Amino acid sequence: MLSEDLDRHISLHHALGFRFRTQSLLLRNFVAYAEARGDQVVSADRVLAWAVEAPSPEQRRNRLLEARRFAIAMHAEDSRHEVPAAEALGRGLFTRRIPYIYSEEDIRHLMAAAAALAPAGTIRPITFATLFGLLAATGMRISEALALRLSDITDDGLVVEKTKFKKSRLLPLHPSTRRALDAYQEVRLRAVTESAALLIGNTGEAVAYPTVIAVFLRLIRSIGLRGSSDRGGPRIHDLRHTFAVRSLEHCPRSADAVSRHIVGLSTYLGHAHVTDTYWYLQASPALMTHIADAGEALQRGEAQ
Repeated sequence: MLSEDLDRHISLHHALGFRFRTQSLLLRNFVAYAEARGDQVVSADRVLAWAVEAPSPEQRRNRLLEARRFAIAMHAEDSRHEVPAAEALGRGLFTRRIPYIYSEEDIRHLMAAAAALAPAGTIRPITFATLFGLLAATGMRISEALALRLSDITDDGLVVEKTKFKKSRLLPLHPSTRRALDAYQEVRLRAVTESAALLIGNTGEAVAYPTVIAVFLRLIRSIGLRGSSDRGGPRIHDLRHTFAVRSLEHCPRSADAVSRHIVGLSTYLGHAHVTDTYWYLQASPALMTHIADAGEALQRGEAQ
């Protein structure tokens, strides 16, 4: 019963254009948990029992809210489904994880380690070196990079179609990035494969996300940026943060220039709202120092 309800719930979201991938995995986990205990409808107590098994407060709250949204949809059809309170596990405060800002040397070491991957002489090491370099040079999301096709390389830049918010965009490329991409494309076009994907492995298939993460973690540990058993440390998504922060640090130090730059950067990164981009100001000590200095100068001017 619950499984059938969930199938309809997922199908509806797919029909509306949502990927609903992570949410589907969470909800299938919940439904399996509930049905294993004999439940045929959503029980508020069961949602809470399932949610508190998550390893962190953030994950527990995420479980609760995702199951709650499912319960609300089901309750509209059948009042037997119970809707747990949104604050049943306490009021959650959203906190952003502090990003790791890669140095140029970090990125060079990461790309060199990727280029040294086995088997030597195959497309695999070239693909991973190109992927990490592309992420660092464009700030693309990893999902966007892995979805690129050969036809997305144009004279004007990269066409990114598989975006988080369903809006395609064009990424102009720095000449050095263009040269690196052209060099990779020459190797890629010689590969024997029917895949249209830009980034492929030795099997000729598009590189899969889990494979990328596994390789990234191994490489990032090999160059000393993570310990062997460290679950924290630099993430692949931090390459995107690094691009944004370095971009802001190199723009002229004036309020108008920063404002204009943020609007352009927001478009380039594919943010849904420009306010999402303002957060990168906080991640840049150089810019925050400049903002603080400007504020103090303004106060001194008002005092005069």
